[in-house]
Amino acid sequence: MGATLRFIHLLALVVWIGGIVFFSFFTAPALFAVLPRDMAGRVTAALFPRYYLLGGASGLIAILTLLLQWRRASGGDRRQQIEMLLLVLMLAMTLYAGLAILPEASALRPQLRAAGDSPGSAAAERRFALLHRRSIVLNGLVLLCGIGVLAALSGRVPL
Repeated sequence: MGATLRFIHLLALVVWIGGIVFFSFFTAPALFAVLPRDMAGRVTAALFPRYYLLGGASGLIAILTLLLQWRRASGGDRRQQIEMLLLVLMLAMTLYAGLAILPEASALRPQLRAAGDSPGSAAAERRFALLHRRSIVLNGLVLLCGIGVLAALSGRVPL
């Protein structure tokens, strides 16, 4: 059972981090390179709910499997405690981006398309740009924390 829990735990982390890498460095840049900006934006907007669902589900599985590993070992050591802290932080950032930033950004999209050069357009564009920057920063932080967790689990980085 211990090996199975560890495998599921690692699989959840790898799927989560792999999803971030694939979307951030391959999918989104490719879409914006080959499609008109508006169309690429619509495609990425359609992908985002699934992207955040993948992150949320992977994070939840990683946390639950670590908790089960702790239970089997009668408590976590310092490395596992730091890993849990990072996983909870990663999940919180993912949930914030998916449940707070994404809906607000999605609500702004029709205003951006319809407003053109109206006075409200500039305010909507500024707000969307701010939300976009926040989501990029959060995404990057989740990626860095995830790489740190994987590095620690591989034994390369002692905690």
